Amino acid sequence: MAPNDSAETNGGTRGTAAGRRKAARYIVPVAVAGVAAATIGLVPALASSGDPDLPKISAQKLIEKIAASDTQQLSGTVKISTDLGIPSLGGLADSFAPGGGGGKGGSSADPQERMTELASGTHTLRVAADGPDKQRLSILDNASEYSLIRNGDQVWAFDSKSDEAYHATEDRAGQDAGKKSGHPVPEGVPTTPKALAEQVLKAAGPTTSVTVDGTAQVAGRDAYKLVLKPKQSGSTIGSVTIAVDAENGVPLKFTLLPSAGGKAVVDAGFTKVDFSKPDASSFTFTPPKGTEVTEADDAKAQHEADKGLDGLIPGAEGLGAGGADAKDTKVIGKGWSAIAEITTPGGTGLPSKASGDVPAEAQQFLDALGDKVSGKFGSGTVFKTRLVNALMTDDGKVYVGAVTKDALVQAANNAS
Repeated sequence: MAPNDSAETNGGTRGTAAGRRKAARYIVPVAVAGVAAATIGLVPALASSGDPDLPKISAQKLIEKIAASDTQQLSGTVKISTDLGIPSLGGLADSFAPGGGGGKGGSSADPQERMTELASGTHTLRVAADGPDKQRLSILDNASEYSLIRNGDQVWAFDSKSDEAYHATEDRAGQDAGKKSGHPVPEGVPTTPKALAEQVLKAAGPTTSVTVDGTAQVAGRDAYKLVLKPKQSGSTIGSVTIAVDAENGVPLKFTLLPSAGGKAVVDAGFTKVDFSKPDASSFTFTPPKGTEVTEADDAKAQHEADKGLDGLIPGAEGLGAGGADAKDTKVIGKGWSAIAEITTPGGTGLPSKASGDVPAEAQQFLDALGDKVSGKFGSGTVFKTRLVNALMTDDGKVYVGAVTKDALVQAANNAS
C-alpha cells in the first residue's frame, strides 16, 4: 500500500405557469445550493473492493498524473448518490403547483430542466465518450431512460417516458448544452471524471491538506486514494477523496464527507468502466416516430417569454446559471471558506409572511429549511443544506458558500 504522503499545491482558490413561477421565488436559495452541489458532486465514485499493493507515490506526483491523463475514450456505468438534506430539486416546483410540468412550451427533455435531478437522491448513469466531440450520458430510471448525446455539432436529448426530444446545433449547443465545458450538458454541471477532479483540485491551495491515503480497487481497477481536507475552520466540507486509476490517471472515485459527520454528501462512481473505443452507434440518435421535438431556439424563446426566475425575486437573474452579474457579486475570504456576497437589485429580500404574499405550501417549505438570524447586518434567513448554505438578508443581500451558518452571519456582520 502507498503510505500517507503530504503535498501542498498552488492551484487557484476557487405552470399554471404562474404558480410555478411564484413558487420559484421562494426556492432560489435552495436552487443555488443544489447547483453548487451538482457542480462539486458529479465526479464518478465507486465502492472499494480490496486494497492493491502499488508503488509509492507522492500527492504532488498523483496530482500531476491526473493533470497529464489524456484518456479520451471510455464507457461504463456510474452510480451517483447525493444527500444534501433537501427535497428533490427536480420536483420542488411541482410540489408548489401540482400538475405543472415544464412551463408552457417547455420540454421534459431540456437538459437545463433535467440535469438538476442529479443534485439529490440516487441515480444510475450510463456514460460513453470518444474524444471531445462525442459523448453520451443516460439517466436510467426503472423502465424509462433520459439520454443526452453529443456528436460533432449535433446535440440531442431524449426522454423515453414522455417521448419528447430536445435538439441543438453547434451554435446553440455552445450556449444551451454546455459546449464551453466540452460536454453535452448545461454549463456548470460537469459529469466527466477528469473535468470534475480538475475543478475540485482548483481549491487545493495553501488552505488545503493533500495526502495519499493508501490504495483501493475501483470497478476492477487499481487506484490510489487522494484525500483533500480544508485547513480552515468554518467549512461544511470535511474531506474529499478521489480514487485515481494507477495506470492512466483517470479519477475513478469521488466521495465528499461533511465536516459535521454522518454519511457522505456525495458518493458517485463507476460500477463498470472500459477504456476501449466505444461503438459509434452510442453517439447516433434519430427521434422515434411520434416523438415531440423541441428545438433549442424555440426553447430559448419560451424561456425568455416566461422570464424564468427573472423579475420574480430581486436579483434572481442568472443565479441558476452560477451567479449574478460579476458587478453585483464579490467573494469574501478564500479557499474552502470562501463566501459569495450577492447584492440584489432594489435591495429587496424575501416577501414576508405578514404580507400575505407567501402561499401556505411555500411558507412550510421555508420554515423547514430556513433559520431566522440577526446581527449587526440586520435580520435575514439562513437556508440550510448539508453542504452549501445561503443567508438572505431582509435588505436584499445573499451570502452563499460551503460554510456554516455562523460563518455566513459573521461575513454579513463584517460586511455591514
